[in-house]
Order: sequence, then structure tokens, then C-alpha cells
Amino acid sequence: MDTLQDFLLDKGYTKVKLKLTKTNHFEIKATINGIKGRFILDTGASSSCVGFEAIETFKLIAKDSKIKAAGAGDSNMLTQMSKKNTVTIGKWQKEKVALILFNLTHVNTALTAHNAQPVDGIIGADILKKSKAIIDYERKYLYLKL
Repeated sequence: MDTLQDFLLDKGYTKVKLKLTKTNHFEIKATINGIKGRFILDTGASSSCVGFEAIETFKLIAKDSKIKAAGAGDSNMLTQMSKKNTVTIGKWQKEKVALILFNLTHVNTALTAHNAQPVDGIIGADILKKSKAIIDYERKYLYLKL
């Protein structure tokens, strides 16, 4: 019998290693507009996000947004939007990706309080859906459809 990995690789998926942080979040490395960063994988986040402080780092073109962000520990946060970004995770790549920009201070404060590394942003359900993502929690891999 094939393993999940064999089955998914045969179906055209690529696999990416996930790191379990001290806060029990999965961390993933991704590239935005050619710049590498560290992100939390969050199936509960409807949109992928980047912190305001990383706008220049990832060469984002920020536009004001009427959308208010809400998340664990904070709500009604001001946001900006950046469209037409290229996101690469492992061998998977998507162009023209919209990203929500908001203040990630509360997220990184919580992470560093638990001796975890701060992150540049969050990979959310929008990208997970586009990539037909499958998470292997036991082996700590993310599979993305190429």
C-alpha cells in the first residue's frame, strides 16, 4: 500500500516541511516577491497576511483598505491591501496574490513571550485553498498541488 506521501506526489503535489513552534503553531518558510520569510500556517485565517513592518522588505505596494481585521487577542484592526504579489512555498508558486497588511505586534509578542521566533506573516485559507493543500499533522508536512 502506498503511503500518503507517495499517493500525493503521484497526484502532482509537492511537499514542504513544517516546523512545530513552542506555541504549538506550524511555521513555514515562504517567499513573497522573491524575498524569503517566516510565516505561521493558519487554517483559521481567511486571508494570508503580512505585518506592516514588512511592507518594504517584501516589496509590497500597499493600498488603504476598508476591511477590518480580527483575530485571536485583537479585533477591529486597520488594514491595507497589497495585490499582484508572487508567493512561493517550496516548488509551488502563484502570481497575482492579494495579501492583507496589518499590525502583527500582538502575534509576535505572544510568540516571543513563549520563546518562539517572530514571524513576517500568516499563510491563511486563501492560499491553502488555491493550492489544494493537505496537511500531514503527524509527519509535519504540507502538500501543495502543482
